Amino acid sequence: MNPTLIGITGIIVMLAIFMTRMPVAYVMALVGYAGFSLMISGKGGLNLLSRNIYEVFSSYGLTTIPLFILMGQLAFNSGISRRLYDTAYKYFGSTRGGLAMATVSACTAFGAVCGSSPATAATMATVGLPEMRRYGYADELAAGSVASGGGLGMIMPPSVVLIVYGVLTEQSIGALFVAGIFPALLLTVLFIIAVYLWCMRYPEQGPPGEKFTWAEKIRSLSGTGDTLLVFIMVMGGLFFGLFTPTEAAAVGVFGVLAVSLVRRRITWKGFVTSLEETLRTSCMVLMLIAGAVIFGKFLAVTRIPFNIASWVSGLDLPPYLIVAAVIIVYFIGGCVMDALALIMLTIPIFYPVVTELGYDPIWFGIIIVLVTQMGVITPPVGINVYVVFGVAQGAVGGIPLESIFKGIVPFLFAVIVGIIILMIFPDIILYLPNLMY
Repeated sequence: MNPTLIGITGIIVMLAIFMTRMPVAYVMALVGYAGFSLMISGKGGLNLLSRNIYEVFSSYGLTTIPLFILMGQLAFNSGISRRLYDTAYKYFGSTRGGLAMATVSACTAFGAVCGSSPATAATMATVGLPEMRRYGYADELAAGSVASGGGLGMIMPPSVVLIVYGVLTEQSIGALFVAGIFPALLLTVLFIIAVYLWCMRYPEQGPPGEKFTWAEKIRSLSGTGDTLLVFIMVMGGLFFGLFTPTEAAAVGVFGVLAVSLVRRRITWKGFVTSLEETLRTSCMVLMLIAGAVIFGKFLAVTRIPFNIASWVSGLDLPPYLIVAAVIIVYFIGGCVMDALALIMLTIPIFYPVVTELGYDPIWFGIIIVLVTQMGVITPPVGINVYVVFGVAQGAVGGIPLESIFKGIVPFLFAVIVGIIILMIFPDIILYLPNLMY
């Protein structure tokens, strides 16, 4: 049978099995194993399956993932997120829509010690939704700001998605981390502008809160010291080449744990909970990577990625139009698939295309993460929306799902504007990596 036809059949079968809601990692591994065995041999397929799963779980480079996840869990269970929110609230709360702005700002800050979009959304939903409900905020704005702000955890270093992209493309994780700083800050500003414009149009949705004196605002900055210290330790060490990304993750975990113990902010129960959640999340992510690697090997022997790369690069179109088409594919795919799974599934296909066109792989990685960030808030998947929906049941007695999806609309436009700006001015992404390397 023609290898390309086998590959296309495998992709169709995989998408069909996705509809049964079987875990993505297992589907990719199963289809990849079956296709590889069909094309090479049954023994070769079993060898591929065992070797790749072992290599992923024993990879030193991937140690960064459980370590950064643990750092985020410790930060949450020690109350760092609540202190960040309190500081942001004192600065923005008196403005119309200020609580939503404070939520977005706190999401960015917490993303600097978390690295996970759903974890950031869940944390800020727990802290922010009751406060916004208390001050009379509309459910749309309250839930929309939390779900969308949680997406900033995907781009603000340390980011689990950037780690996976770096591993799959063999790019420097440190360079990807520093490249994500300015885009994350740009998106934060655009989100705040989106809230401001939304509240100008619908002033009743974000009434102003109480005012605070400058003395109170300055005192509240002490609540951000923990996050700032850990962020400087991790990113400063990476920037100046003092340690590797894996060592940076270990330093970050030690920093958060040390600060929590010194301040007596974490209990034994909170510590155990952090370990349990880290184990659960890390196993899920690592199995996704293993499944994607196995499926990628199957695609490689079918030659589909290379054929697509050759075909696209040979099109008589300007390179920016080809990249725009790739971005549209990612946006559509993000609406129906988890961001991490989408990146692992498609990078082997599109990465050769983009590099063949001469685009910087670091720039492409940041752009793709931003595009898939839209996927975490758009239907029908929209994992952050469902996370906020679930947390809202206990935090504020529930928020209708349609209200959350309605609330993400202004933030969706803000992400689109951010992507356009970064495509026009790529140096916003590349300035720090070029300075560092």
